[in-house]
Amino acid sequence: MKKFIPFLFFVFALISCEDVVQIDVPQEEPRLIINGIIRVDESKVFVPVEIKVTETNNFFGETPVTQLENALIIYGQPNPDAPELLDNLATSALAESPPGSGIYIPDPTFDVDQRIQTASLLPNTIFTLLIDHKGRSYAARTPYSKTTPIDNLVQGDETLFDEDDTEIKITFTDALDEDNYYVFDFGFGEFLALEDEFIDGQQFEFSYFYQKDLEPNQEVEISIMGADQQFFNYMNLLVEQTQNDGGVFETPAATVRGNMFDVTDLDNIDLLDNVEQPNIFPLGYFAVVQEYKQAITIQQ
Repeated sequence: MKKFIPFLFFVFALISCEDVVQIDVPQEEPRLIINGIIRVDESKVFVPVEIKVTETNNFFGETPVTQLENALIIYGQPNPDAPELLDNLATSALAESPPGSGIYIPDPTFDVDQRIQTASLLPNTIFTLLIDHKGRSYAARTPYSKTTPIDNLVQGDETLFDEDDTEIKITFTDALDEDNYYVFDFGFGEFLALEDEFIDGQQFEFSYFYQKDLEPNQEVEISIMGADQQFFNYMNLLVEQTQNDGGVFETPAATVRGNMFDVTDLDNIDLLDNVEQPNIFPLGYFAVVQEYKQAITIQQ
């Protein structure tokens, strides 16, 4: 017992030395996040417009959905004499559906159909998204970006880092004498941005390696999307910053600026620029892109 008493004093001394550490996590006002990547299948009658809005959270936890006061898409073709103006102007008013989801689609309650017909899209069509949120106004402008189909998908037998890697070989043909940009969606939140600087007009094959366990007979869908240079740069940076975070559209990295601008205090809506207010901006991106999909079944 005499030997046990000093041991108890030692244990109590260790316990008494423990301090509760309070960690100060970064605190800032919630920032709006716009997930507005609209993927167009030109074989369908209507453009599948769907804009999802959430807000940043305080360091931990999921991003909560939020609601907009107004949401509107304006689209048309650039005027040859004044490219900042649009000819054949049309609009699509958006409404939240279902209520409380933070997802905005063409308003089904309008007397006039607010859906955008795919047949109205031309390669030079310009889209502008205008939204109001908590007393502030935001805007983004983007061109309709076409792409080329996937020529072939096959499973390879090479590995990159681990013997369990799964190789997929993708083949597509780049359009000649054009500056083309592509974004590939491999599912599971995995993306790749590619430009045609060294493959102009050529058929090109490359390998993509899934570093996760894919089951035999599992079907994987891969898509190719068109992009302009700005969207390509944005996706390229997001992929670099979120390679190990489980997806680029979860919570966009704050250092990656999208094409949405706070235009509350601007006096010219044609100049989507807030250089005088560099710290006032939402996160996310608005783009309208053509997409082709193709599926492959994983072999043993």
